[in-house]
Amino acid sequence: MESCIFCRIVEKELQSKIAYEDEEVVAFHDINPQAPIHVLIVPRKHIPTLNEATEEERSLLGKLMLVAQKLAKELGTAESGYRIVLNTNKDAGQSVFHIHLHLLGGRSFRWPPG
Repeated sequence: MESCIFCRIVEKELQSKIAYEDEEVVAFHDINPQAPIHVLIVPRKHIPTLNEATEEERSLLGKLMLVAQKLAKELGTAESGYRIVLNTNKDAGQSVFHIHLHLLGGRSFRWPPG
């Protein structure tokens, strides 16, 4: 999708501080971090929201979680704790309509979140 900012980051049309990438997933540091560690984990494939994901993407969705786990370990927040957030649609706070996980860590979080 030409107008999707995350697709443009995945395609290297826009610069970003990349934390991880492989043939299916790209992770990069959020430009407006909400915690000391705030990384966005996106599939290379454009899927607007979780509502549009299909059974075909089952493995890809699981991979996003495993990349989050790997990055939490590498960034030093796995032992103290981290939060993974996936917002779906506007009322949940999704502002970029390309499915993505937020990996947040480096501070204490409260519940309920927002």
